[in-house]
Amino acid sequence: MRPATGNPMRGIALKVSSVVVFLAMQTFIKLAGSDIPPGQVTFCRSFFALFPIMAYLGYQGQLRSAFYTTNPVGHLKRGTLGIISMGLGFYGLLHLPLPEAIALGYAMPLVAVIFAALFLGETVRIYRWSAVFFGMVGVAIISWPKLTLFREGGVHAEQAIGAISVLMASVLGGMAMIQVRRLVEEEKTATIVLYFSITATVFSFVTVPFGWQFLDLGPQLFLIAAGFCGGVAQILLTESYRHADVSTVAPFEYTSIVIGGVIAYFVFGDVPGRSTLVGTAIVVAAGIFIIYREHQLDLERRAARQAGS
Repeated sequence: MRPATGNPMRGIALKVSSVVVFLAMQTFIKLAGSDIPPGQVTFCRSFFALFPIMAYLGYQGQLRSAFYTTNPVGHLKRGTLGIISMGLGFYGLLHLPLPEAIALGYAMPLVAVIFAALFLGETVRIYRWSAVFFGMVGVAIISWPKLTLFREGGVHAEQAIGAISVLMASVLGGMAMIQVRRLVEEEKTATIVLYFSITATVFSFVTVPFGWQFLDLGPQLFLIAAGFCGGVAQILLTESYRHADVSTVAPFEYTSIVIGGVIAYFVFGDVPGRSTLVGTAIVVAAGIFIIYREHQLDLERRAARQAGS
């Protein structure tokens, strides 16, 4: 995707801003409490995100046109995968230290490479397969100490289930990314963002009979703030791609592990262990290499199109 305006520094600033606001969203969710059902968390995240998203689309003059779609089934598929992934991710976030939850979430782009080869027929050569393999090794290093906690049972088993939930969320999120790639061929970005938020709100509201809780004012405000942050972060992320190529801004996603580590230490007192640090370094290196290869392949495709024309 070509940026609408050539201002890479603005694109990078918007991307980093989106990372910070997404981390604020995750922090508010953790502060709300670990005993809140994931469906209730997901509803608040999706419903209150609609307010800044719709205000932004109205400001851009795109609100009415954003509701027009030629592929409602595609949006339903993307929404279903995304909402289940979001719910699993929030469960893991509530039961894992923030640095571990962030690091395990980095498995999503690795999974997306695999699914792109399987379902979209994309050619994935040895370089990217190697990066995916080493990235998965990093994920295993991060998650293994949590999974072994199953042997101890009790409260520690919740962290093991949380780690599995985040990994399952990454798999479903990778499938959702493939569906988004299909949608962008015929749908506008505003339409995709709006319909996902609406679908996620409706689907998560259906979980009311499965044990939603009456929350005190504090947790309610935290979840409302999380929803607003989620919507604002989506807007900032979308705007970042208007000013710079995806390959330029994508590596700055990994600033979340540094910023998230600082937040986790000062807000929750979490200190990442050695396995988390080593595994995260491997996963980040693999992710950056994949982004680099995607950029190189994009340059080759552009050169081939120019030569053909």
